[in-house]
Amino acid sequence: MGAVQDKLVDGLYGLGWAGVKKLPEPAAVALGRKIADVAWKRRGKSVLRLESNLARVVPDATPERLRELSQAGMRSYMRYWMESFRLPAMDARRFAEDVRLEDEHILREAIASGRGVVAALPHLANWDLAGAWVTGHVGVPFTTVAERLKPESLYDRFVAYRESLGMEVLPHSGGAAFGALARRLRSGGLVCLVADRDLSASGVEVDFFGAAARMPAGPALLAQQTGAVLLPVTLYYGESPKMYGRIHPAVDVPATGTRTEKTAAMTQALADAFAQGIAEHPEDWHMLQRLWLDDLTDQGERP
Repeated sequence: MGAVQDKLVDGLYGLGWAGVKKLPEPAAVALGRKIADVAWKRRGKSVLRLESNLARVVPDATPERLRELSQAGMRSYMRYWMESFRLPAMDARRFAEDVRLEDEHILREAIASGRGVVAALPHLANWDLAGAWVTGHVGVPFTTVAERLKPESLYDRFVAYRESLGMEVLPHSGGAAFGALARRLRSGGLVCLVADRDLSASGVEVDFFGAAARMPAGPALLAQQTGAVLLPVTLYYGESPKMYGRIHPAVDVPATGTRTEKTAAMTQALADAFAQGIAEHPEDWHMLQRLWLDDLTDQGERP
């Protein structure tokens, strides 16, 4: 990406943050829906990839049903962006009213245990809103990681935005990030990680909707090395501005096996919890990229 294009991309995101958060909420909702429908009608690569992914999740869906789901999925995806642009301007007291997570007590009890908590989420609904709910309603700060984006100024905007919501954001830089997360957990802190896609060499192969995919080893390894509680979390949208979700039971470290075997078993357990939430609300899964290994192989790509 050249310098001019970098500035253009950064400028567009800056306009979103500056402009959308000033819109009345109904206007922002309507704008997001309109943008989503325009993108869906163009049938670009992202929309087609979303439909292909949804076909894995809902294998008996007709072509017409898949198109309905992909349109709903694009609307959900743009809702995420409209909400995210508006989050820094929202009254934190609304989080208790607009976000409802089933079995919230599991999270509160895990935090109170002092062991540290790793909350692992898929790309469902609005994970940033869930993070704001944790800091604003549960009243607990947490640490997460973010991949470095280009241009660098765009990455800085994302970091500043998330920090304004009460999150500590670490750059995704391999061992350095892992070590910092481990220190936060050993001091009883909360770490939140989006964990349903990892195409790196360190990704753990899992069975996901009947086919092989890779997910990050980090959540399971952190739980093993620090003794932290590992909690899967899934989310879904209701009528705007409501968002719901579930804190799933903790994924325990297996009593026997090598570290590799334990990591594989725990990551599969996360994948199973994610699959449950995604199957119940497929339209809120924002996976517009390749995920399954045979999709990558078909294109001659290396996972």
